[in-house]
Amino acid sequence: MKKVVIADHHPIVRKGISCILKNDVNLSIVGIVDNGSDLYKNLEEHKPDILIMEIDMPHTNGFYELRNIKEKFPETSVLIFSVHPEEIYALRSIKLGAAGYLPKTASQKTFLEAIKLIREGGIFINEELNSAFTNRNIGEINAMSRYKKLSSREIEVLNMLSNGKRNKDIATALGINEKTVSTYKTRLLKKLKADNLADLIHQARIFQFS
Repeated sequence: MKKVVIADHHPIVRKGISCILKNDVNLSIVGIVDNGSDLYKNLEEHKPDILIMEIDMPHTNGFYELRNIKEKFPETSVLIFSVHPEEIYALRSIKLGAAGYLPKTASQKTFLEAIKLIREGGIFINEELNSAFTNRNIGEINAMSRYKKLSSREIEVLNMLSNGKRNKDIATALGINEKTVSTYKTRLLKKLKADNLADLIHQARIFQFS
């Protein structure tokens, strides 16, 4: 059973998520918080498998918080469930380590699809997001399609590579050996159709927006 922490400063959102997930026998809600300070206490105490989080909560610092959470709790998959439009924030969230992004305008069906995919180790980006990128370079659209096929662990390794981390640093941070990191790099090169590490990092940075 996967442990879940819900972090949102709107009471009705916290209640709504709890009601939607309470009948899922594969999930157990172990914490519900409304601010950044309590969030870290819950993460330390429960080590959840999934964190459902509003990116803009009291006592948090937006995307810096997401990066910090993924560094401190790399085994926790983070679903950003936010008021902010996904065409602006979604891919940056994924780039920083989130396992998925949903706007609060999403349907219950889409929410459950996202949870199921993340629970199984996948990365969720709403298919409708593709339409927001129709004016982008076709190469970026193709890259996004490939990027969506990466596992959450492959995303983590790619994030660290693009931030200049060495194999040894990545292995230590993720609790794996350097040989395994090399295996992930080989997979990333193949999946993203990159010729070398520099090309791999360049593709990763396509998804980083200011």
